[in-house]
Amino acid sequence: MKSRIAPFVKGHDVRILVASATTGVVVAMVVALFDAIAVEVVYDWLLSQRLTLQVVAPAVGSVMAILILRHLAFRSTSSTSDEYLRAFHDRNPSLPIREVPGKLLAGVATIGLGGAVGVEGPSIYAGSSLGLWIQSRFGQIVGRDVVRLLLTAGAAAGVAAVFKAPATGVMFAMEVPYRDDVTPHALLPSLLAAASSYATFVALVGTEPVVPLLDQGTASVLSVQVVDLIGALVLGLAAGAGGRGFAWLVRKTKTWSQGLPIARRIAIGGATMAALAVLSDWAFGEALTLGPGVDAMVWANGDRALQLIALLFALRLLATAATLVAGGVGGLFIPLASLGVLMGAFVGSAIGQDQTTLYPILGLAAFLGAGYRAPIAAVMFVAESTGGVGSFVVPALVAAAVSQLVAGPSSVADHQAQHRLGYLERRFTLPLSTILETDVLTVPPDASVNEFVYFHVLARRERVVPVVDGGTYLGMARLDDISELDREVWDQTTIRSVMTTELPVAQPSWTLRDAVAAMETADSDVLAVCDANGTFIGIVAEDDIVKLDEILDETGA
Repeated sequence: MKSRIAPFVKGHDVRILVASATTGVVVAMVVALFDAIAVEVVYDWLLSQRLTLQVVAPAVGSVMAILILRHLAFRSTSSTSDEYLRAFHDRNPSLPIREVPGKLLAGVATIGLGGAVGVEGPSIYAGSSLGLWIQSRFGQIVGRDVVRLLLTAGAAAGVAAVFKAPATGVMFAMEVPYRDDVTPHALLPSLLAAASSYATFVALVGTEPVVPLLDQGTASVLSVQVVDLIGALVLGLAAGAGGRGFAWLVRKTKTWSQGLPIARRIAIGGATMAALAVLSDWAFGEALTLGPGVDAMVWANGDRALQLIALLFALRLLATAATLVAGGVGGLFIPLASLGVLMGAFVGSAIGQDQTTLYPILGLAAFLGAGYRAPIAAVMFVAESTGGVGSFVVPALVAAAVSQLVAGPSSVADHQAQHRLGYLERRFTLPLSTILETDVLTVPPDASVNEFVYFHVLARRERVVPVVDGGTYLGMARLDDISELDREVWDQTTIRSVMTTELPVAQPSWTLRDAVAAMETADSDVLAVCDANGTFIGIVAEDDIVKLDEILDETGA
């Protein structure tokens, strides 16, 4: 019998590691081109324009993104990093490579023209798609059972490149699929993909940090003070509540906007982003609601009034929601980070610690960790970006841990699972079709009890048989139901008069878990399966579930 951990051991295969490194290099080149066009060309051009153009640009970007998704991305949705999570949890992961160019172009239109979302979303989508594509191209070499390894490695490469933080990429890709768990089997492929992606990316664009705030003033914080730990605790509480509220806002915004016509979504989202840009320019002298939020983080690194910090926090929150309403394409990593920096700056100013970058950085770790339920990746981002300064990392750990407790199960990710499934739980998630028996001998309702006993019970040793009339399921004929009948009346008694109709009927879409639960409730070891019209399809039996488990064990499937 094969070991149950065999699929995970293959992550050490040299061929897998070579494929992972190749994935990292390819992803880095794609992300570098996307980032350069979206940020260095289009967004920088937008910032040099007049306010009147900046105000209308986000709405134009949303219109362009929708058109690109429809005509160049084969009617794909605006989801990016959520698609990685969906594919990760699918039994047969699929992210069509043909949609990547369109998704990236839609991201350029959204982010480059001022949408308040991040470049990491399209980068993660491109990375995970390319990982799957490389696996499909070299499936005979690396094997077809390593799909999730290269899927995760590709996502890690995307994050590592766009944030110039390889360890953060690894932790994010492994941590974000679950709220309270990680996926350790992809560690080595993700490490190699992230490292090769980082090396390629910085060779192309340099090592300048994505968040300029993080490389400033680290020398001014030499040791952890008691006030800093107390401040980290307070900030963790605030960030946990804020992250929970932001996750709620994102979910409600997506749900509400999906029911609106596209024209109305663009009108509402575009008008809101325009109004926020005007208000921001009036309050701060520049439209800080535009773009992913890096400009807002830079603005927060100074002596700012509490009411202005709070105002910008609210404006950035609404700008991100408005971008989602309008159908923009992008991620939430940087928007969460920018909100965290603003919250940290607010708490630091409130307690008289506004002369250091410590609190904005702690806010970044806490808010980002709470929003994505990825505290390790958030703290790792701080550690990598600040050069591993211990005086930053220790309070960041406190703030991130506290924010996780307050945030609870909330997350901005739609397809995030609570935790990895155990051995038996994975079995129960299999579809009913894995044990569905369709070649079933049934009994008509006008058959006599005598026929049922001799043809089914004695000849075939069947105690429970489906009663079907012209393809329509009626009930179950059971030996237990006729045991009290006198044999003299067997010829005169039809199955219709003694069959049971109270047993549950399964749907083809059920899982094994659904079937087992129904069997236990009805105290039956056989379940009929019918379509929505009541047409009989087949049966599932308790014995088949046991046999399936034995087969899967023996084959290592």
